[in-house]
Amino acid sequence: MVAKQNLNAGFTGTPTEQPEGLTKAAKSAAKEMKREAYAVASGAREQPYTASALLLTTGILAFGLGYVLGYVLGRSSAESSTRVYWR
Repeated sequence: MVAKQNLNAGFTGTPTEQPEGLTKAAKSAAKEMKREAYAVASGAREQPYTASALLLTTGILAFGLGYVLGYVLGRSSAESSTRVYWR
C-alpha cells in the first residue's frame, strides 16, 4: 500500500522541491505584478480624478489610433484591388 505522505505530496500547498528555472521566474513575475497592481490601485485611491482622466485619455487615444489605422488599412486594400472580375 502507498504511504499517505506520498499521496499528499504536491497537494499540501507547500512544494517538496524549491522552484527553479521557468517556474521560479514565473512565480517572481507574478509576485511583482501583484505588487505593481497594488501600487496602481493605491495611487488611484489617493488621486481618483487623475486616475479617471488618465484612463479616459488612454481610451480616447486607443480609439482614435484604431480608427485611423482601420481607415488607412481599409483604404489601401480597396485601392489595391482594382482588377475587374467580370472580364
